[in-house]
Amino acid sequence: MLGLMRFPVNLFDEFERVQRELERVMTGLPLSIREAGGVPVFPALNIGRTQDAIYVYAFAPGIKPETFEVTIEDGLLTLAGERGPWEAKEGQSVYANERFSGKFKRTVSLPEDIDPDQVEAKYSNGVLQVRIARKAHLMPRRISVQ
Repeated sequence: MLGLMRFPVNLFDEFERVQRELERVMTGLPLSIREAGGVPVFPALNIGRTQDAIYVYAFAPGIKPETFEVTIEDGLLTLAGERGPWEAKEGQSVYANERFSGKFKRTVSLPEDIDPDQVEAKYSNGVLQVRIARKAHLMPRRISVQ
């Protein structure tokens, strides 16, 4: 008996991901800025969505929550802040210091169906979670036929 083949929730998103990966392999170009090996990108982001919201997770340990600046303007989410330098303990030699310190700013383009008046931001365990609600009247809905 053949097993069931399971597809991702959105098959078209998966096709786009595979196409981007193939383009990267064929052209030899990096898939993202992070792969380019250039200027370090901080904080790392994960972005996802549900039927009712867009979620952005910024991995930014060692930052005080009150120092974050989160703004939405013209369909762009901007996360900005500053992380202070790491200081070695007295008598300790430092051979490598790869920890990012300084000011940072990340900007993410948002879909058109977001509601900029319904945004929540929480910081816990080094992760900033931003939830942006989607406009209810633009969400797909099922209409029953009678």
